[in-house]
This record gives sequence, structure tokens and C-alpha cells, in this order.
Amino acid sequence: MANCLTLKKSNCKNCYKCIRHCPVKSIRFSGDQAHIIGDECILCGQCFVVCPQNAKEIVDETEKVKVLLQSGAPVYVSLAPSFVANYDGVGIEAMREALLKLGFAGVEETAIGATIVKTEYERMLSEEERDVVISSCCHSINLLIQKYFPCELEFLADVMSPMQAHCKELKRCYPGAKTVFIGPCVSKKDEAEHYEGIVDAVLTFEELTNWLNAESIELRQEMPACEESRARFFPTVGGILKTMAQDAPGYTYMAVDGVENCIAALRDIENGKIHKCFIEMSACVGSCIGGPVMEKYHRSPVKDYMAVAQYAGKKDFDVAQPEALTLRKHFELIERRSQVPAESQISEILRQMGKFKPSQELNCGSCGYNTCREKAIAIFQGKAEISMCLPYLKDKAESFSDAIVKNTPNGLIVLNENLEVQQINTAARKIMNIRSASDVLGDQVIRILAPDVFMTVLNTGRDVRDQRVYLAEYKRYVEQTVVHDKESRMLICIMRDVTDEENEREKKENISRQTVEVADKVVDKQMRIVQEIASLLGETAAETKIALAKLKESISNE
Repeated sequence: MANCLTLKKSNCKNCYKCIRHCPVKSIRFSGDQAHIIGDECILCGQCFVVCPQNAKEIVDETEKVKVLLQSGAPVYVSLAPSFVANYDGVGIEAMREALLKLGFAGVEETAIGATIVKTEYERMLSEEERDVVISSCCHSINLLIQKYFPCELEFLADVMSPMQAHCKELKRCYPGAKTVFIGPCVSKKDEAEHYEGIVDAVLTFEELTNWLNAESIELRQEMPACEESRARFFPTVGGILKTMAQDAPGYTYMAVDGVENCIAALRDIENGKIHKCFIEMSACVGSCIGGPVMEKYHRSPVKDYMAVAQYAGKKDFDVAQPEALTLRKHFELIERRSQVPAESQISEILRQMGKFKPSQELNCGSCGYNTCREKAIAIFQGKAEISMCLPYLKDKAESFSDAIVKNTPNGLIVLNENLEVQQINTAARKIMNIRSASDVLGDQVIRILAPDVFMTVLNTGRDVRDQRVYLAEYKRYVEQTVVHDKESRMLICIMRDVTDEENEREKKENISRQTVEVADKVVDKQMRIVQEIASLLGETAAETKIALAKLKESISNE
């Protein structure tokens, strides 16, 4: 299979939207990135359309077409009839005029090939004894049957698509020519590459628009009428049926659009519930005018249908019908490599996802899979990871956070902006002697704590951190931090019980104070002793001085 869809890894945000919208779940998630599984993908392009990050890209073949134009060979365009819905008010002549400016040798409508194909369908139903016949115009439907409904391959009309029939006719009319199909479909790129030698390149309308803009070529507004153009109805729901005679004896004719509806119809065929029926199947809802690259977001089903209906004529194109054998197309079975797990393996994976009984299988679809069992199978096949389950992650996160909240030694109180208690943990209840959380949940915080600090934080917008306060009612000292989470509109109070630290600090302060008092007393006593000694020494010195003076005087007198 051609790698028509690629992924910009940096843009994937794990939203799983592509899986939710993929009808065959052909997307694998690994390393937080989405990967398209080639042998399972039917190239419906839904992942490209719905991706909110534009992570999915369609491989651009503009440069390939430019190389064809430079090769010297004449290059002819087969233009899908849905162009009239994509380019408002622009007819085939204006499109031809613009495309010739780009260097193409000629431009014709793929509706010519559609006329060839519908005529072959009519012949097949009237001349061959077939039971159910499924149209083979939509390559995504062909891939769906080849990969997922191999038993229904016998019912798939072995006829070329209008794109192939037209390009083959162009090459017959212009020997040596190259052909380029331009349309609203991703899968046509794969069809052109798989069936070599018919279509040399495929451009989407988006690629064509970008090219025209780069060359400053504007499309002229004109819509001339044309009677011989009934096959222009092909890109609408029931468009093939509108062009067919629908007169094969015993046949019922019906149109089914959308992959899910087509899968349901194929299951009915598989179960033997449908017979003698021609079914026009289109992968896109609304058929080709609802294609993934109708400028990607060009979704106006009623307006687009009206544009096609007003441009379509009432007669067939005048085309020489080729021999039936030249229109034959072989569809082979395409093997998928996915293994199917045993029931015990599915059950084990479900248990790892926290699903121990059927009632726990929510089947919420948040992971992209319709049921938990589908998700378990995808995990076994390596396409999904357990972490993709939102309820599982939520429960795990809540369990983890609850474990932290319950086991932290710090008290935790959560209030709403009305100062009502929303959560209180065990440590906080222990600080405030609260028997059960239910005793205070929903009550005003004033019932258990002074609200001043909370009101201050709420009014000023400034958090309070590591504030040491004494809770007199509980005879506790705490170091508290109060923050306002504006996103959740909650006030969070974290309290560390520092009563023992405070008591120890006071005890140390008492010891220090007593030590100082003792020291003061010792100093005082020592000072008194010193003073007494000094006093005694002073008296003795005076008496000695007097005695010596008298002795000196008596000696002098002698």
C-alpha cells in the first residue's frame, strides 16, 4: 500500500480523536504518538479531517506532476466531477483554461470514465448471472472488502473505477501521454500506485489550489450548460444509480454511504440476508462531495449537492464503449497481520485496566475504542496502551493523590471560596480533635478555625506561607501555609503541627532563663564578697598607714 498519509509527530497531542473516528481502528499509539497501520488502513481520510492539530498529512504529489510536465510527454488531466462543488461557480472550461496555464496538454472530466463504468455495470447485471453486485468506484470500499470482508470479494464488481477507465481512454486517444487525476480523495493516490501504468499521478483539490495560488492563476467564474453530462452525478449519494437504467430483472438498486453503514450492509451480505441487489457503496458520508480533501473543511452537503445537480445534464456523454474485458479489474485478498487474543488474555488485560467485572467496563469511548474489550484486544495487538483509558488514569491519579493526602503527616484542609470545608485529612482531624471528616465537610470553616487568614488570602490575592500560630482551642502550635488556587477556586491550608517543637523551645528557654538567674545570683554574691574583701583590705591599709606614719614621726623626733 502506498504511504499516502503521514504524521507530524510533534503535533500529536494524545487526544485519540483519530481513533474515535477511524472506522476500522487502524491507528496504533506508541510513545505518545499516533501511527497509521498500513495493512489495516482503508485510506478513508477521516483521521486527516478530524485531527485538531493537523498532525496528519497527505503526501503531496505536486512536484511529481511538475516532473511529468517537464518530461516532454503530453500530460492530460482527468478532473473529478466533484470539482464543481469544490470551486464555486467554476465550470469545466474555466478549469481547463487554468490548468492549461500550468502546462497541461488537455483537461477532460472523469465523468466520461463514469459513463463507461456505469454502462459496464448495466451490461453486467443484464447479461451475467450475478447475485449481489457492489460498485467498485470507491477505492476505500474496495480496500475495506479486501482487508475485512474477504468472503464478499466475489460480490465486488470487477470493473475499473471511473478514474482508471478515463485515464486508460485518454492514453488510448493520445499515445505516449501521461495522465493526472485531480479529485477530493486520498485513496486514489494508493489506487493509482497499486495499479501501475494507468494513472501516473494524483493531486487533491487542496494541492491544486495551492499550486494555482503559487502561480497567481485565478479561476474564472462561468457555468455553461451541457446536456451530455449526466455522469456528473457520480460524486453524490445515489449518483451512480441516477445514471443507470435500473431495469435488470429481479434486482433491487440501493445506495449506502459512510463506512459504518457499508460495514453493516457487508455483514448482512455475509450473513446471507441480501440477494439480487446492486449496491452503490461510498466510504464518505455524502459520497465524493463529502471527501476528505474537498479543501478539507469544505463541508456544505446541501449546497454541494445542488451545485452538482445544477451542473449535471440529462444525457450520457457520447463515448465509445470499450470491450468488457479491457475494463476488468482484479481484487486480491489483503492479509492483515493482527493476532486475535484468547479470552483469558483479554480478561488479564482488562484486569490490568482495573476492570475486574463486566459492570466496571464503562465502554465510555474516551480512548477511541467503542468498548473496553476492543481496547483490550488493541493492547494485546500492540496498537494501544493501558494508559489511554481515561477512567483508569483518573482512578489511578485519585488513588495516588488520596494515598498522599491520607498519609502525609501534615494537616490538609481544602475550602471553597465560600469558606466551606471540602476536604480534610486525618492529620488535620487529629490536630483539631475531629472524629470524622463527615462531621465538618460542607460546614463553614469558622466552626473549626478562625477564618481571618483565609479571608485575607482571598481578598488580597497574596498567599500566606509558614506562618506560626497558636490554636488556643486545641492547645496546639501549627505552622500554616494558605494558598488560593484560582483555577479550581479553592483555598488550600497545609498545617504542620509544631506543638512538640514549641514545647521543646519553651523548655529550652526556661532552662536558659534559670541558668541566667543562677548566674546572676552567683555574680551578685561574688560581687558582695569582693566588696567585703575590698572593704576589709581598705581598713587594714589605713591602720597600717597610720601606724607607719607615727613610727616615722617618732623616728624623726629622735
